Amino acid sequence: MPNDVKAILSVVTIIVATAFAHWENANGKPDLFWFIIGFAVFAVIAMWVFPEATAGKPRAARERE
Repeated sequence: MPNDVKAILSVVTIIVATAFAHWENANGKPDLFWFIIGFAVFAVIAMWVFPEATAGKPRAARERE
């Protein structure tokens, strides 16, 4: 996935998670606030750290294309 797409997806993930966490907090579930924020941060970090899955082609075949 290109870096610009990852950056946009990261920002959208954090914004949606923050909105959802505040909504849960307003509805009387403050313990879920930190869980949602933590999971969103974990998801964004994982997206940047772990490589994208390939279609199962051997590395030599991918390099020839």
